[in-house]
Amino acid sequence: MDNHAEVREFLTSRRANITPERAGLPAGPRRRVPGLRRSEVAALADMSVEYYAKLERGNLAGVSPAVLEAVARALQLDDAERSHLLHLAQAADGSHALTRPRRRTTRQQWTPHRSLRWTLDAITAGPAFVRNGRMDILAANQLARAFYSDVYATPLNQANLARFNFLDPASRSFYADWDTAADTAVAILRTEAGRDPHDKDLHDLVGELSTRSDAFRTRWGSHDVRHHGTGTKNFHHPAVGQLTLAYEGLDMAAEPGLTLTIYTAEPGSPSEEGLRLLASWAATQEADSPTRQPTTG
Repeated sequence: MDNHAEVREFLTSRRANITPERAGLPAGPRRRVPGLRRSEVAALADMSVEYYAKLERGNLAGVSPAVLEAVARALQLDDAERSHLLHLAQAADGSHALTRPRRRTTRQQWTPHRSLRWTLDAITAGPAFVRNGRMDILAANQLARAFYSDVYATPLNQANLARFNFLDPASRSFYADWDTAADTAVAILRTEAGRDPHDKDLHDLVGELSTRSDAFRTRWGSHDVRHHGTGTKNFHHPAVGQLTLAYEGLDMAAEPGLTLTIYTAEPGSPSEEGLRLLASWAATQEADSPTRQPTTG
């Protein structure tokens, strides 16, 4: 991915999101651009218009942390957006090659170590799975395989949650709020692109989704990023119906770049009963299967 283009489009999109009123500036007449002018961002960041224009053209190589922080303050970036800007700057000057964790290139090249498999299998009350920044499901417990049965049902999904979200019609019923799920998927991929712009598998996935999905292409152009660590989601599972689940996403210290996600239901809620039914359904499905599905999914 072209780092200059990524930087340019990200900064331009963030500038367009900030109204003069939100920045504490007078709106004034005859505004020709959405959001702030370059000159206004430069003034808020205490730098020359020429220097800010250079940054917005994508030239972040060698820019100091203090300058990046000034730009982040002027554009009112949130924590995820600040991290994204930092990763783009690291990619621009090549420091990302020294600082980023070693990443696995494909699902086929990664095998969970046995202690991770034991850990996943020990989690029996909720779906638990490991994914990378491209949203490939790399390993899953029995309940997660049952929870994502629609994902695994279609080989073309390749156990990838972004492909499922945008290319599989089943996702429209699985996600109670499909638009929010779609926004989140794109934000995760965009964040990963900032961390590792030379990931060929990610580049290929984005190209595939952009070609095949108008909904993805539109969202990708917005350059939104976010941290996806905790929250609540609503689902409609084909076997057990409505589920409202809380989730925690945990970065794996032993496997840099991978995330362990665990879904749980509120104790005593209908969703907790739904997960019990799903666990029973999963056990029946795997018992009836000619070959037991591996933990890797």
